[in-house]
Amino acid sequence: MKDKIKLYKQKKHIHFLCSVAMIILSAFLQVYVIQVFMNPCNLLSSGFTGVSILINKITNLFGYNFSVSFGILLLNIPAALLCYKGLSKRFTFLSCLQFILVSLFLQCLQFDSFFDDLTLNVLFGGFLYGVSIVLSLKADGSTGGVDFITLYVSNKIHKSTWNYVFLFNASMLVIFGAIFGWVNAGYSIIFQFISTQTISYFYNRYEQVTLEITTTDPKKITDAFIKNSKHGMSVISAYGAYSKKPFYICKTVISSYEESEVINCILDVAPDVIINCYKTNHFYGNFYHKPIE
Repeated sequence: MKDKIKLYKQKKHIHFLCSVAMIILSAFLQVYVIQVFMNPCNLLSSGFTGVSILINKITNLFGYNFSVSFGILLLNIPAALLCYKGLSKRFTFLSCLQFILVSLFLQCLQFDSFFDDLTLNVLFGGFLYGVSIVLSLKADGSTGGVDFITLYVSNKIHKSTWNYVFLFNASMLVIFGAIFGWVNAGYSIIFQFISTQTISYFYNRYEQVTLEITTTDPKKITDAFIKNSKHGMSVISAYGAYSKKPFYICKTVISSYEESEVINCILDVAPDVIINCYKTNHFYGNFYHKPIE
């Protein structure tokens, strides 16, 4: 028992270190996109980072230089306090680490532009900016600010709210366009749309899938599934039209991020089963969601 506890602690420690590494990479990539793809084209980033950049641009019109790095810290700290109460210490720490590193990297690092073409900057920059956010989310953290609030709400209603993030960013860009011109604002909206769709595509924590496992020995399947999951499973008796033999269908609905782990645990005990997996568009009733730790 002591060995199992020790192994669990080691795995948890390694997982935390991997999460920190992903957060560092996320912050580095975010700053890289801002300096290489966005600044040369006068594009505006999303969330509280974008708000900080917008405030910087507005204050420059009046001869003042509002620090973007300071603005990121100033706007994110209250959201972090809200997140600390609603989510967890680990999530809050990783998220705070991310936006603090972004603030630091913006001061310490400098990158030159890569493309001269505005369209290429929008396309590649939007995608990579979305990837930087996905990295932080996959590490069970966030990029702070709006992400704090979005994940807090998503965890309460168990639905993705990234499209609402896009609406918030679009509203901010309307203000940007009214002051600094609609061309750059229009390209910035496309930039944010690409990044938001990238997040929705790669981060699917709140999507659900249905598994149908065809087997002649349902006990093996149900025992392995219950041991490795907190979801329920139904066992349905069936009859083969071709083989004329009885068999069973084990059916369950799980979160998409659990799919690989659940399938592997089933194949470990019954490698000859048939597994059919398909997306669940609507699910009504009690459904277990693993909390963000």
